Amino acid sequence: MNKKITLLCAAKINLSLDVTGKRPDHYHTLDSIFQTVSVYDRLEIFLTDGEGISLECDTPSVPCDEKNLAYRAAQAFVKKSGLKANIKIKLEKHIPSGAGMGGGSADAAGVLYALNLLTEEHYSNQELRELGLTLGADVPFLLLGGTARAQGIGEELTALKPLPEWSLVILKGTESISTPAAYQAIDLLEHPEHPDTDSILKAVENQDFDLLCRNCSNLFEAVTDCQDVVRAEKALLKYGAECAVMTGSGAAVFGIFRNPETAQACADLLRETFAFVQTCHITEQAFLLLE
Repeated sequence: MNKKITLLCAAKINLSLDVTGKRPDHYHTLDSIFQTVSVYDRLEIFLTDGEGISLECDTPSVPCDEKNLAYRAAQAFVKKSGLKANIKIKLEKHIPSGAGMGGGSADAAGVLYALNLLTEEHYSNQELRELGLTLGADVPFLLLGGTARAQGIGEELTALKPLPEWSLVILKGTESISTPAAYQAIDLLEHPEHPDTDSILKAVENQDFDLLCRNCSNLFEAVTDCQDVVRAEKALLKYGAECAVMTGSGAAVFGIFRNPETAQACADLLRETFAFVQTCHITEQAFLLLE
């Protein structure tokens, strides 16, 4: 056996993100509009004779053992399928960590998707999403891609009409935000101003750029004191973004632009100001196969 696949795995942003409750098992329930964007990690996966899993990554701070979701995804696939093979994963990181963009979950989704193709197991996307949920709440969406409403803890997905390839700039400074601490702070809010999810759904259905930009919102912003987020939002709005919103529990911020030229000009102006600056666009595809 000697098989290989190379693919790009898309990041996500939250066009809206609301926390709607807390289950008895302490997981929080969400109502969010997820969107894949053209920021990608690159995966190479090799299958050869033998057994075992190995992972290499070009970023020294990324763990290459069971602490890594991509590694755990390979383990989960082997357990489900009974696959007997040596799995080697090479990971090239471009989605920033601690950003709220689902980088680790995208890698896990990519491993499940790639192994399903390489082994010709023919698991449906739904079956892969059920397996992905055992790894993390964002993994099911990052197997689906496109525009979708996520409810429950993220596993209840409703695919929505694909949005046009509107232009984005994503910024992240050096600060990070603790997700558990952010949820604890949300639990203490007495009268939070919840995102208008219905208006976002209407904007998606009608492809209404202005309505979308007026209503993009994230409840986690009510509890963050991260100055990098504040700086990023001000900078994006100053240089032409129609809206600027934190994604996930932070700490990356996306701005939506009417045209790619304005987005590129904004990114060029801010390149030296933030640790991560990237232009990208909305995309339907969770994965791009390279070979």
